[in-house]
Amino acid sequence: MDADRIAGQVIRTGTPWSRLRVLATTPSTNADVAAAVREGALEGLVVATRDQSAGRGRLGRRWEAAPGTGLAVSALLRPDEVPAARWPWLPLLTGVAVHAALRDTAGVQPQLKWPNDVLVGGRKVAGILLERVDGPTGPAAVVGVGVNVSMTAEQLPVPHATSLLLEGAMVRDPERVLVAILLQLGEAYATWRDAGGDPDPWLRDAYTGVCASIGHRVRAELPGGGEVTGQAIGIDELGRLVVLSTDGRVAVGAGDVVHLRPGS
Repeated sequence: MDADRIAGQVIRTGTPWSRLRVLATTPSTNADVAAAVREGALEGLVVATRDQSAGRGRLGRRWEAAPGTGLAVSALLRPDEVPAARWPWLPLLTGVAVHAALRDTAGVQPQLKWPNDVLVGGRKVAGILLERVDGPTGPAAVVGVGVNVSMTAEQLPVPHATSLLLEGAMVRDPERVLVAILLQLGEAYATWRDAGGDPDPWLRDAYTGVCASIGHRVRAELPGGGEVTGQAIGIDELGRLVVLSTDGRVAVGAGDVVHLRPGS
């Protein structure tokens, strides 16, 4: 990937992006950006690579990809105008942006699984990780995206995963995919930030319109060890998944969500 060519397309007026680093390899792009936050970096730094050796997903899980088969990108955002209670919308906003980028550029038909997976054909093609990091100039959001670009079936890290290659994507050039993600994310972020983080009307509607979890029977495995099972019926004002269980409506703010088969 050519950093100058990418920067010429994404660093422009109206987007938050100000600096781009393309690395041949790195343990974790999220860790790179988090370190920059702790050093006082300003909003707009983007770090990307085709080879990430120690990537992480949610709940500390490893995100693994054979060298050169994936795309990892992390960005530094400082939504200072947005109340902290609305920051949980950032991974959902990122999902909407990645969905649009893969649909419009790669020609696949993705869906979102709450809160951080991008699916094609029910299998994970991309994941999102948001971390809040404190630095000398205040808190920042580190938004990470990992895309399975050219993995073969034998290289997939987990059984229920896929890649742009396996889905027959029209475009599998990681540089074009990266540009599309950054342009979509920059536009969506600017709109959300300028609205003070208010998800209504556009963001909540955009998310629910492409979220495969809505209307699905799910099991939410909660961080404390409990779980709730029922039908996912919507997203509340704080970005939580609303599940209609036998005990009534439950708003799930964190945890793993499993899509259940009919009758489960």
